[in-house]
Amino acid sequence: MERLLARLERRFGSVAIPNLATYLVVGAAIVWVLSLSKPDYTERLALSLDAVRQGQVWRLITFIFIPPPSHPVFLLINLAFVWWAGSNVEQHWGTFRFNLYVLAGIVAAIGAAALSGGYLVGNWLVGADASLVLALATLAPNLQLYLYFVPVRAKWLGFAAAALLAYSFATGDADTRAGDAAVAVVYLVFFAGHWLRAIGERRLVDKQRRRRAAFEAKSPPAIGQRSCALCGANEADGADIRVCSCEKCGGKPRHLCLQHARAH
Repeated sequence: MERLLARLERRFGSVAIPNLATYLVVGAAIVWVLSLSKPDYTERLALSLDAVRQGQVWRLITFIFIPPPSHPVFLLINLAFVWWAGSNVEQHWGTFRFNLYVLAGIVAAIGAAALSGGYLVGNWLVGADASLVLALATLAPNLQLYLYFVPVRAKWLGFAAAALLAYSFATGDADTRAGDAAVAVVYLVFFAGHWLRAIGERRLVDKQRRRRAAFEAKSPPAIGQRSCALCGANEADGADIRVCSCEKCGGKPRHLCLQHARAH
């Protein structure tokens, strides 16, 4: 996947949109303000594949700006969180890859809508929120966000997003499950290689650690640290330690002080 992303970035990187998270948030805020005066306004923007077939192709894009139904305070928090997560993902990953990740999320949402009935309204930003948090937790797990003045690392937010996504999938209806599955699929497409490499590197480190421990266990004590196998006299205390491998010692090297080396 990394090679493919690098190749696409070399070819299409110039058309990437900087600060895409800002445009998503501003667009959602504008739609929310317009919906206050015209409650049915969002219906004209919702993803309806039947309407798209009739020529209303703008719905393939405009549905991403429909904010989820919630109290204005919670909506503001949600939009701020989308902006924070998206901006940080772009900073750590690059503009083109972030654009491609968002585009893949849009395509996956359209596919999910096609599988679940062809209609989607008001929940793309919720899925994008979880998707961006998962991406950020993978790219910058130690990045901190202050929630009510309490520092929280991005990796813990990622665990929380994954848990909520799993719960939503287990308890939601067909439309919800299709949307949750789309979020998971997009994340795995972009980051499965990352986790496979991480698992491989972890196994290699563990293997090297075990080999090092086995080698150190078999290695004889360094000169100056040897002790007599019979009386325990140590070189550090001035004892003259010799190495004996006679028949009485079983043919295996054994450390003995000079007195026991002569008289054993």
